[in-house]
Amino acid sequence: MKTADLSGYLIYPNPENPTLTSHVVGRDHTGKEVEVDVVTERGLTVYLNKQEIVTLMTLGDHPEYLALGFLLNQNMLRNDDVVTGIDYDEELEVAIVRTQRETNYEDKLKKKVRTSGCAQGTVFGDIMEKFDTITLNAETQLKTSWLYQLSRQINTTPSIYQKAGAIHGCVLCHQAQPLVYMEDVGRHNAIDKIAGYMFKHNISPEDKCFYTTGRLTSEMVIKTVQMRIPILISRSGFTAWGVDLARKAGLTLIGRAKGRKFVALAGFERLNYDADLSQIADEPKKSGRRNAD
Repeated sequence: MKTADLSGYLIYPNPENPTLTSHVVGRDHTGKEVEVDVVTERGLTVYLNKQEIVTLMTLGDHPEYLALGFLLNQNMLRNDDVVTGIDYDEELEVAIVRTQRETNYEDKLKKKVRTSGCAQGTVFGDIMEKFDTITLNAETQLKTSWLYQLSRQINTTPSIYQKAGAIHGCVLCHQAQPLVYMEDVGRHNAIDKIAGYMFKHNISPEDKCFYTTGRLTSEMVIKTVQMRIPILISRSGFTAWGVDLARKAGLTLIGRAKGRKFVALAGFERLNYDADLSQIADEPKKSGRRNAD
């Protein structure tokens, strides 16, 4: 398969980073000794100023973006907060986000609830209050020709998933161009890394779309809406609550996007069916490793 043109990316995976995978020796179904690549998993303890917030299990790359994005998506930081510094200690596996404003994290810690995300995904009790107040950009469009181009580009971009599996990918896109591609052992971590990158580099969300390899759960919908991205796309399927929340928020929700096929269950008005399907190759059926859900 031809490798994607990486020139339009702002950031993308580095599967050759030796700290992100390990070689492990085992035996296959015939008893033959084999060596396989497996992804790393390590802890990252996030502090907000002097308060310890959470320990996340993560791939280990881009810890500053992950810490920042986690706090943003938990509503512990506001979009207008001034971050005065992010300190990361690799040996201690600690990231400290420092802000100019005194935050109200103590109250939020009392309202923490578990969600359906892998590893240690959490949201806090007041997130839905913010969710109900967000209006997504109704003018943003997604041409189906862009959707097919995005799928081809993302699927041919070298990734840690292609090397070792057992990982999720999330990609921030503009029209037919993927911009920010993050991977992690939990899809919530991958999306939080993108949120942190967008905040740090002042990237506007209103005309963007979001692509994920994971299933379209309530958590993925909530985080996408909180980030004010109006379109969410996945190769995987849906949960009923994810669909309900997407319709409530006016989010365009597209799943099962493989080859020429996809299903939209919310926000149909943003879709522009301009592609000639006779020119789009369907994805061949294949056995083997599936992406983790």
